Amino acid sequence: MTRVLVLNGPNLNLLGTREPHIYGRTTLAEIEDGLREQASRLGLEVDFYQSNHEGALIDRLQRRDFDWAIVNAGGLTHTSVSLRDCLNGIDRPFIEVHLSDPDSREQFRRVNYLRDIAAASIVGKGAAGYSMALDEIGRRAALPPRTPGKPA
Repeated sequence: MTRVLVLNGPNLNLLGTREPHIYGRTTLAEIEDGLREQASRLGLEVDFYQSNHEGALIDRLQRRDFDWAIVNAGGLTHTSVSLRDCLNGIDRPFIEVHLSDPDSREQFRRVNYLRDIAAASIVGKGAAGYSMALDEIGRRAALPPRTPGKPA
């Protein structure tokens, strides 16, 4: 069974109440409940982790007890070379998710240390972005494994 880690960074514990005009009114707990149900239907195992501390997120990723990750790094997307280095070094694919579209917001949010190493990026879809990411992982997990050196 494919194991998926859903990793959420700083301030995402405030979803539903923090700037709902930008991030929506859906809470992180509601997102997690929906993903649990969806993962069951897709035959995926899902685990969740949220922290406001960069090192705790890195420590969680370094456990490598998952096959795929869905990562919403929050503000760390724009600042954390350390998180990028970890994601690049653990040899696990991930899909980057952002509730809003950082490229349509303040200039500083256009810096993204994760996009170019992510298997995919889903931005600006609100809470539905997590579900879209899980669907994509389910689709990719169902594909036959690739033979190294042979085209897909």
